[in-house]
Amino acid sequence: MEPETTMMSGTMIYWVLFIGIALISWLVSANLKRKFAEYSKIPTERGLTGKEVAEKMLHDQDIYDVKVECVEGQLTDHYNPQTKVVNLSRDVYYGANVASAAVAAHECGHAVQHATAYTWLMMRSRLVPVVSFASKWVMWVILGGMFMVNTFPQLLLVGIVLFGLTTLFSFVTLPVEINASQRALVWLENHSVTSSFSQPKAKDALKSAAYTYVVAALSSLATLLYYIAIYLGRRD
Repeated sequence: MEPETTMMSGTMIYWVLFIGIALISWLVSANLKRKFAEYSKIPTERGLTGKEVAEKMLHDQDIYDVKVECVEGQLTDHYNPQTKVVNLSRDVYYGANVASAAVAAHECGHAVQHATAYTWLMMRSRLVPVVSFASKWVMWVILGGMFMVNTFPQLLLVGIVLFGLTTLFSFVTLPVEINASQRALVWLENHSVTSSFSQPKAKDALKSAAYTYVVAALSSLATLLYYIAIYLGRRD
């Protein structure tokens, strides 16, 4: 097969995958927002706000050096291991509902992972500086490599390696997020923050959030395979 034909075929496959994954990503995101809007109307059993849930979970795990702070935005909640801060969006921070409790407990799950040196979190943390560098330059290297693939294919190979690191980071993130949700759900149930009625709702909310990471990882993998196909095809 001619290199040009191989590249065109690979491009068509990529765009089919890209459009398919983009559609799935949109559906997952829309579903996540819908679920959180729905579960934000269900109060917690003990009337705890997201801030109170976070502080109680941290203290129950004997973690007293992590702060809980409010940040702007929607679904901007995250744990920062460098500053040891659980950042909760305004709706989660002040909300006394199942969605807020689930998100707050999930972010505290990351703090517990950090305190206990959870293997996958430690691996992800070690990848951060490398991935930060790769993310900064990867698209420029990839673009240059695709333009010069016939004369200097090694440049595209370097770009593939850099993009591979970002893909690896996406997949390492999956067990980190899943484990944080598992920790959150166990704690919510054991401390009666959720009931037999609201616990499945909290689980569903966190599962919907996890799907966003799955889609991101698969999208990154599909793009990586596309670049590899171009590299191998142009070498034929």
